[in-house]
Amino acid sequence: GSANKIGIGIVDETGKIYANVRETYITPPGTGFLPKETAAHHRQKIHGLIKKALAEAKITLEQINLISYTKGPGMAAPLSVGALVARTLSQLYNIPLVGVNHCVGHIEMGRTVTNASNPTILYV
Repeated sequence: GSANKIGIGIVDETGKIYANVRETYITPPGTGFLPKETAAHHRQKIHGLIKKALAEAKITLEQINLISYTKGPGMAAPLSVGALVARTLSQLYNIPLVGVNHCVGHIEMGRTVTNASNPTILYV
C-alpha cells in the first residue's frame, strides 16, 4: 500500500509475476489525499485483493514463503493498513515478513521487470 494505491503482487524468486492486482483511491476533485479517507479505502479493498491475487496466481496462502509490505516512506495511515494485514497473515500462516522501503521497491521492481543488471537510476 501507498498514498493512493493498495495492491497485492505474487512473484517467485526469479521475478516471474503471477499476480499484480491493485485498487487506486481517487480523491474528489480539488482535494488531496487525506490519510484517514485513504486508509479507509485501503481497508475496504484489501481482503478482496488478497482473494483475487491468490485466484489469479492459482495458489493458496500456504504456498507463500515470504510476505513483504511497504514500510515507508509514506503517509502512516494508508501504510499501516498493508503493514497490519501483512503482519497478521505472517503470524497466522507462520510466513517470514520483510518490510520494504517504498522507493527501493519501485527501483527493484523496475530492475526485475526490465531485466536490467546495472540500470542508471534517478532517485528524487
